[in-house]
Amino acid sequence: MNAEEGPAGGHVQLVDLAKRFGAFEAVRGIDLEIPPGEFFSLLGPSGCGKTTTLRMIAGFERPSEGHILLDGKDVSDTPPNRRNVNTVFQSYALFSHLTVAENVAFGLRFAKASREETRSRVGEALALVRMQEFRDRKPHQLSGGQQQRVALARALILNPSVLLLDEPLGALDAKLRKALQIELKALQEQVGITFVYVTHDQEEALTMADRLAVMNEGRIEQVGSPREVYEEPATAYVADFLGVSNLLDAYATGTDSEGRCRVRVGDSELLASCGHTSARGSVKVVVRPERVRVEAPQKTGENRLPGRIERVVYAGAISQLVVTLDRGTPIRCMLANDGAASSFDRGAPVSVCLPSEALRVLRTEHTGANEEESGEPSITSARTNSVV
Repeated sequence: MNAEEGPAGGHVQLVDLAKRFGAFEAVRGIDLEIPPGEFFSLLGPSGCGKTTTLRMIAGFERPSEGHILLDGKDVSDTPPNRRNVNTVFQSYALFSHLTVAENVAFGLRFAKASREETRSRVGEALALVRMQEFRDRKPHQLSGGQQQRVALARALILNPSVLLLDEPLGALDAKLRKALQIELKALQEQVGITFVYVTHDQEEALTMADRLAVMNEGRIEQVGSPREVYEEPATAYVADFLGVSNLLDAYATGTDSEGRCRVRVGDSELLASCGHTSARGSVKVVVRPERVRVEAPQKTGENRLPGRIERVVYAGAISQLVVTLDRGTPIRCMLANDGAASSFDRGAPVSVCLPSEALRVLRTEHTGANEEESGEPSITSARTNSVV
């Protein structure tokens, strides 16, 4: 049950997929392709349509429109038990009266496997998740992490071409979740089959996925690798949802000789090298907190704004700073705690540097190439999905 011996296939295609519950559109025209052997994550807040999409792939929900293809075959109307997929739920759904081995072997009853084959495949599946020594225990004698491994073994024993996971780590404590994120990714690489993983946890998706789709109100906002989606968000929604961001209202006026976009934030002009640098008029600009530099107040130069430290939070490896600019706009910063003495105390004046290569221009719905000067926003604001 490794990548070389595992099942071929696992190619998932969603074509104009939609699902309505009465007048409510849970999923709206999704087009998505997941190649064989990929760890793919559907990421978004509650109600965005990610679980409904997963349930349609599994066969638990029938699409209102569109098609689901598995290895090139349209399975939109195929019942769940006739699709070569299996699902791991957040609740694990283990049978309390059965042992670990009996739970893992349960699906083989319908495959008409012999007793010898069942014993061999159960042993392989338990070895895969390192649960051999617990084969005779009942679920209530296991920790949450151990129960999760049993649920994975039960799903993998049937050799599905696609494994669907609906927030399987959601019931675990934070430390165990982090450990199992790494284990689960390693397991997927070992078995070599396609994983489709639903989560609202951004760190989880960034840690495990080869690619991810950020969903919003039934639609896909952006698809890409974790690095692409985090560092190159296509929309303000993606920038704001994925990770922590400083999202500011600005006004684009043109480009400089190097092709960088000139944007006005309040009374200051900034240069942005990334994103829609040809945009004009009202825009959003985004910069991640780890890319912001906090310097001495007398420091001047390109892309520097004066401010004052409003809050400092020590968080172990980093310190989180909130700096208020002159117009009252908050900027979130992250500084590594490298052992050097910090001179950044609450209330201290500072200069905030937003490097042009870290500043990304995002179009808004109302941005136009010929927007008049009178369309300039009268106020400037920053949004930070911050917990400080």
